[in-house]
Amino acid sequence: MNPIKISVIVPIYRIEDYLPKCIESLLQQSFKDFELILVDDGSPDNCPKICDDYAKLDQRVKVIHKPNGGLLSARKAGLDAALGTHIAYVDGDDWVDHFYLDTLYKLAVANDADLAVTGHFREFDGKIETVKPNNPGFYNEERIQSEILPNAIYNGEFCEHGMSTYVWNKLFKKELLIKVLYDISNDVVMGEDAAITYSYLAISKQLVISKIPLYYYRQRHDSIVKSVEDPKTEYYRLGLLMNFLKTKLSQVLDKDNLDRQITYYLYSQILVRSGGLTYNQQKDSLFNPFLKTTKDSKVVVYSSGSFGQHILSTNLKTDYFKIIKWIDVDFHDLKIGENTVNPISSISNNEFDYLIIATINPSTHKSLKEELELMGIDSSKIVKIDTDITKIQNLIEDLGFDQNFIFTKKTN
Repeated sequence: MNPIKISVIVPIYRIEDYLPKCIESLLQQSFKDFELILVDDGSPDNCPKICDDYAKLDQRVKVIHKPNGGLLSARKAGLDAALGTHIAYVDGDDWVDHFYLDTLYKLAVANDADLAVTGHFREFDGKIETVKPNNPGFYNEERIQSEILPNAIYNGEFCEHGMSTYVWNKLFKKELLIKVLYDISNDVVMGEDAAITYSYLAISKQLVISKIPLYYYRQRHDSIVKSVEDPKTEYYRLGLLMNFLKTKLSQVLDKDNLDRQITYYLYSQILVRSGGLTYNQQKDSLFNPFLKTTKDSKVVVYSSGSFGQHILSTNLKTDYFKIIKWIDVDFHDLKIGENTVNPISSISNNEFDYLIIATINPSTHKSLKEELELMGIDSSKIVKIDTDITKIQNLIEDLGFDQNFIFTKKTN
């Protein structure tokens, strides 16, 4: 058998319906010099047996059974066992192109790159969208530090990353990954990918980015978190991530740039998880990020994804807006309160005061706004998210984050 060049690590927990497709796509790779490490993170379903069955069929498959410890602990366990010089991470509910490993490895070797990045496909409800990086090319250490890192978390458009957070569309060098992965606390359970990607990028000296899409990311209905269990717990978890990023990136970025990037990133995560409307710690002030809207505005919400679902769930508690319709081009059977998802053709201008496009991605917002305008929707009714940096900083402070983005519960 040839020397192992890539160790593919797949963390696994409660994905028995999707796991076989993922494993099959990896075992059928055109690239042969790899090992497949399946990390069963204490999965209570049929996943452990599926892993063991594949290990019996193919000698490239290793299986690790461990008590449940979360995504980061599973990724660390896989790295502990890895023999390859390079590491690829794949999520067990996704699948990959036949040339996924071959292309990633050739990109890395041809450019002597510490990190290779590619495009991907997003699959949702049977529909597939192609997502390509907008900054392809080769970057040496000087360009990484002057062009990539200053825009990696926030590229100037709210809130768009210059470098995607995902680990699964990337190939890492094991010797460098070891230096960053074990520094991340297993308590970081929000934004684990961001913690890995950006801290790794900070020590990379050569980077290659390709537009070739190779990875199929499955957006599942049942993977979307539909309610915030406890805002203070959420903020504490976000604070762990943001403080880690500040600590790691402060070595390669100036304070003003780094604080600005993390501020916008934290704001975007707060909005998605809160449904936009956010109370301060004393619950005597409500922050409304949707420009022009006011209490009792008649609102249409566009998007049944995570942000859209949170907007409706939050509004049930606050009764701030009068949500008269919930729409999506990918409309499907969902219900929150009295609202179910309808097609975008179901609305007319005289029904509502404002339309909220539930996305924090400006490119997506622009594209959806253009489609709505073609359908005859009044563009003046389509609202934007408030991105005033002073207001955002005040919100973050009111919520209990300090200057290092550590969250502290305030007592009345």
